[in-house]
Amino acid sequence: MLQAHHEQDTAKPTVLSGWLTRGELAAELGVSVDTLGRWAARGTGPKCVRAGRKVLYRRLLVQRWLEDQENPPAPGKRGRK
Repeated sequence: MLQAHHEQDTAKPTVLSGWLTRGELAAELGVSVDTLGRWAARGTGPKCVRAGRKVLYRRLLVQRWLEDQENPPAPGKRGRK
């Protein structure tokens, strides 16, 4: 019975459900935390938010960003806005 109670607790959404820390995202993408920081500074990576000292990424937006990477800009269009 204790195990069933534990399973219910883990199924509850938390305030950070759907969010990844910079370390978690770096591990999933196979890049360094520093790389994610550089991408954020340049505005080239997935959008992130700061909560105190934590940098968080919404999982859904990371997935959309990855989908956008499937179709890179045409030659000559890179870096222009």
